[in-house]
Amino acid sequence: MKDLTKLEKEKNIRPAPEIDAFMKASSVRGKKHNIATDYVLKVLGLDVCSDTVVGNDMLRGVSGGQRKRVTTGEMIVGPRKTLFMDEISTGLDSSTTFQIVKCVRNFVHLMEATVLMSLLQPAPETFDLFDDLILLSEGYMVYQGPREDVLEFFESLGFKIPSRKGVADFLQEVTSKKDQAQYWADPSKPYVFITVSEMATAFKNSRFGKSMETTLGVPYDKSRSHPSSLSKTKNAASRWELLNSCFAREILLITRHSFLYVFRTLQVAFVAFITGTIFLRTRIHPRDEINGNLYISALFFGVVHMMFNGFTELPLMIYRLPVFYKHRDNLFHPPWIWSVVSFILRVPYSVVEAIVWSCVVYYTIGFAPSPGRFFRFMFVKFVVHQMAIGLFRMLAAIARDIVIANTFGSAAILIVLLLGGFLVPKDEIKPWWSWASWLSPLQYAQRAVSVNEFTATRWKKLSITGNGTVGDNVLHAHGLPTDEYWYWLGVGVLVFYAVLFNVVVTLALIYLNPLNKAPTVVPDETEQGSATNNVGNEKAISEAPSAESSCKKGMILPFQPLAMTFQNVNYFVDMPKEMKAQGIPETRLQLLSNVSGVFSPGVLTALVGSSGAGKTTLLDVLSGRKTGGYIEGDIKISGYQKEQKTFARISGYVEQNDIHSPQVTVEESLWFSSSLRLPKEMSKAQRSEFVEEVMRLVELDRLRNAIVGLPGSSGLSTEQRKRLTIAVELVANPSIIFMDEPTSGLDARAAAIVMRTIRNTVDTGRTVVCTIHQPSIDIFEAFDELLLLKRGGRIIYGGKLGVNSEILKDYFQGIDGVPSNPDGYNPATWMLEVTNPAVEQRLGLDFADLYKNSAQYREVEDYITRLSVPPPGSKPLKFPSTYSQGQLSQFLICLKKQNIVYWRSPRYNLGLVELPYIVAQTILFGIVTYFMINFERTARKFFLYLVFMFLTFTYFTFYGLMAVGLTPSQQTAAVVSSAFYSLWNLLSGFLIPQPRIPGWWMWFYYICPIAWTLKGIISSQLGDVETMIVEPTFKGTVKEYILTVFGIHTGMIGPSLVVLIGFCFLFFGVFTLSVKHLNFQRR
Repeated sequence: MKDLTKLEKEKNIRPAPEIDAFMKASSVRGKKHNIATDYVLKVLGLDVCSDTVVGNDMLRGVSGGQRKRVTTGEMIVGPRKTLFMDEISTGLDSSTTFQIVKCVRNFVHLMEATVLMSLLQPAPETFDLFDDLILLSEGYMVYQGPREDVLEFFESLGFKIPSRKGVADFLQEVTSKKDQAQYWADPSKPYVFITVSEMATAFKNSRFGKSMETTLGVPYDKSRSHPSSLSKTKNAASRWELLNSCFAREILLITRHSFLYVFRTLQVAFVAFITGTIFLRTRIHPRDEINGNLYISALFFGVVHMMFNGFTELPLMIYRLPVFYKHRDNLFHPPWIWSVVSFILRVPYSVVEAIVWSCVVYYTIGFAPSPGRFFRFMFVKFVVHQMAIGLFRMLAAIARDIVIANTFGSAAILIVLLLGGFLVPKDEIKPWWSWASWLSPLQYAQRAVSVNEFTATRWKKLSITGNGTVGDNVLHAHGLPTDEYWYWLGVGVLVFYAVLFNVVVTLALIYLNPLNKAPTVVPDETEQGSATNNVGNEKAISEAPSAESSCKKGMILPFQPLAMTFQNVNYFVDMPKEMKAQGIPETRLQLLSNVSGVFSPGVLTALVGSSGAGKTTLLDVLSGRKTGGYIEGDIKISGYQKEQKTFARISGYVEQNDIHSPQVTVEESLWFSSSLRLPKEMSKAQRSEFVEEVMRLVELDRLRNAIVGLPGSSGLSTEQRKRLTIAVELVANPSIIFMDEPTSGLDARAAAIVMRTIRNTVDTGRTVVCTIHQPSIDIFEAFDELLLLKRGGRIIYGGKLGVNSEILKDYFQGIDGVPSNPDGYNPATWMLEVTNPAVEQRLGLDFADLYKNSAQYREVEDYITRLSVPPPGSKPLKFPSTYSQGQLSQFLICLKKQNIVYWRSPRYNLGLVELPYIVAQTILFGIVTYFMINFERTARKFFLYLVFMFLTFTYFTFYGLMAVGLTPSQQTAAVVSSAFYSLWNLLSGFLIPQPRIPGWWMWFYYICPIAWTLKGIISSQLGDVETMIVEPTFKGTVKEYILTVFGIHTGMIGPSLVVLIGFCFLFFGVFTLSVKHLNFQRR
């Protein structure tokens, strides 16, 4: 900074004071807030929610428009001189979009920056801020050059823009086959459709195209660029600063996820307590091999539990990868920094888990009472946990998909367990797999922890059943070494694995990219050569009116027109902790304040306001979708109090987020919605015809067989997905439809298609309400009535718009100090500009108070009063059943859909499958394992083996569904599941046989599903074997052995089958109830 000041004096440079202050303040680093971040927050209108969490589909956070602005701010806050900004206006009101683009324009002109920005439906005043324009269509460049010259180019082709038409909307429609004809203005010759390729050729031959070629033909003079102005490093800050920033962010995220980490620690303590009370030191003693086997089982279980706990890192890593990839690709920081920071911050947590487990378990079970061995025991647990975290993070970083990662994660646990040296002792592993056992981390963990215990002095006494010591005999029986150096060798290998796995994680983060697929490409069947185009175009134009009338006809199904009235509606949420910390005394935050209005049949109402004004909140309150908070006020449907159960049957809700099953096609999505929601009295033919009409209405008929796919990666485009969202609600034939941002994320033509769809729907007599952010003049004046909100959820206008918005303009222009709407200016934009908080402050008035005292308000109140009285002879809404379809029909429809979903999910089906697929999995697994293990080859025993495997796969699958249904997130479900899996393994009767389980835990043994699986399989395969066993500790038949050692009777086949079937029904039943009654969304 001193050098800069000195240089300015030497060169006699006098920068503008404002710019100089801004640039120098922006260069201050290492502060939580500096002028750059505060400036961007202010420009983007995010200062009012700067301390609010962003949130997601399940967690309430900032509004949709604010979330979009966070994405923009995240990119422009850095020292970048070249910006590529894709559809930044989606979800924003026109006034905010104008301010953002104006800010970017100033940045470009003052800083000589380069910005390429794509916008959907830009308002005329926003469009006029741009210098140059690129118009693309169907992959062709139709125009590139000065913005003010674009109309001249199209006039040369014979097209002219009408009055009151935005230039941006005109440019997007003039290239469309269905919309081009209306702009033809050359009376000297008849209209003939001009294809996009012909327009692109005309541009190349025009003076605009030749000017661009001339500019591109001149090589850039590098001498004009000062060497110091070029970036010498990939990242904007030093590695040390990036490391500190990543540390601060990771610590913040850990703090925000503190519940998850505290819950995991309590889970470790809980499982450790149960383990200690099962292997209680008062019940087992270090005096013989039988007790030694119990000790080694306890050691093995502790190691395995630490591995299971590492599995919870897998879904957490997958969850965080999308944000990481965005930051990596935009050079926020090198990948290795994020990997190293994540690794380092998980070390303290591994220490905590190791300490908790060791302190609870070690002396409770009665391991070797030596401080040195205790700390070595704890250290093994620490390195095992670190190794497990590294293993599952590595699988997540390589797989990059939750289904694939879960499949490989489960397989990794199975392989590591089988080759770990306990289930199958090292000496009994087949020679061709011996090499693999040396690669198993669990092998070294088991050796280290076993040698640490059984080389203690108390295990050195001679055995009564052999020549060696008791400790050596126990180790030899399990194929484990007796040399003490194996402890440090085992620990060393585990540390090596932990480092290796994290190195692979880092390499995967550096070199691998997200798993993406190309969007659906549907060929245009009507465009096959210019001759065909012309014929098809004439036909399309001539048929346009009949197509629209067909659409209207298709939407006319029997329904009851209904009006909705709401009066003095208030909505509160608990005061956020961040706001309480600022000293705000109130316990509740009000988001809607005395909102009143009417939504009438056959009337299209627009719900407008700046971002965060409460539009979506009001929609959620009225539709009954709020899951939290406090609602006050009176809501009626055609004069009767609204009851949510019946209201849900006659209403539809088009969400701002387009949520669909990615594996189904467009037609199947509509079929599923209509099959479940249309009256059961309607025939299949009527239902199919209605779906066809709706598809034509929203212009999805050519996409009927397109797979929906995942947003942003595969399947339908954004606007196709939005039209599908609307169609899914329309096929339910609702009387009242709520639409949250139906045109958000769409270009002008797609928005026009959607609005035409909505208008046709309204014209059938339905009640439709839409929130809308930045409508063009055409879209805004397609509405009949308006409800305008200001921040705080207060109404500042309600009522009719009028022709050309005259009623609206007359109301606001009648207020002293409010400027009139300029000719040709978008009334929606003008309305938001003249009612913003800055204008209120300048005029010294409150628009909400003015509205409350206006004749407009009294007119609305009178209308509410009239419609709040039920019409004579009417009855309240009532249906004979909660759902449109009976339970059998619902079951068959859902079964058909789920079968389609699973069949089209090969990645899922490779590892996890439901009932029809479990059968195939059971047969495949059973044939391979049964004959290779060499069980007795009888049809009865083979069949029973398959049955028990099928039931086991089934209850594990249903348990997974239940765990997800009962928990708010996948991460929490993973933590809960790992605890149950550990306890099931512990009390299954294998690690500690049933006769040795303490009486106070015997009840858990009988409710452990794995115990019943083992009972059934062992009883069916070995319960009738009379072969003699002669061992130092036992002499008798196999049948007697399983009874004496494992407590399994020969007659346990029937009871085991009944109990396992019961577990399947129990888990599935709880899952069903959780889906029905629990809702973890926070709206």
